[in-house]
Amino acid sequence: MPYSHLNDYPADIRERAARIRLACFDVDGTLTDGLVGFDSEGGEYKFFHIHDGMGLVMLRKSGIAVAFVTARAGAAAERRAEELGVEAHTGVKDKLACVQAIADRLGLGMDEVSFMGDDLPDLRVMTRVGLSAAPANAHIWTRERVRWRTRAAGGHGAVREFCDLLLAAQGHAEALLSDITGAASDGTRA
Repeated sequence: MPYSHLNDYPADIRERAARIRLACFDVDGTLTDGLVGFDSEGGEYKFFHIHDGMGLVMLRKSGIAVAFVTARAGAAAERRAEELGVEAHTGVKDKLACVQAIADRLGLGMDEVSFMGDDLPDLRVMTRVGLSAAPANAHIWTRERVRWRTRAAGGHGAVREFCDLLLAAQGHAEALLSDITGAASDGTRA
């Protein structure tokens, strides 16, 4: 059974999503809710949604490269990226240059790259990639300039929504579901 929600997306978004080979994500406000906490020793706390992590793992499993690109330096983003097996670029001053360098290294054009972010530091790169996205609660100046917005807020499943879009548009959703459930492509159980 084909992914039933694919036709809920506009045709131009489905077409752009089908071309993505590198998915890049801001961290604070996109992979997290944007809140930053500190312990008494200055250690930083961030919370990542487990559904987002599963979405990122499924992107990788389907052959889509994944990278975190964040202006904040910090161990939390690096640790989460390591857990998920994705690249982490922290303390980035020029996100566009960073994403372009990753794409060049992978032999990809910018039309094969997506970027999901939530605020002004993300806009420059978002205007240059094939598909830009923002969480529902992104700053309005950012939200109104991206190609696609999620229903979920940053840190609350927005990244998973975007991952699901990419996977469905590229025809990976059913294969992943079959692998997970043990069902054959004709619907029978393996």
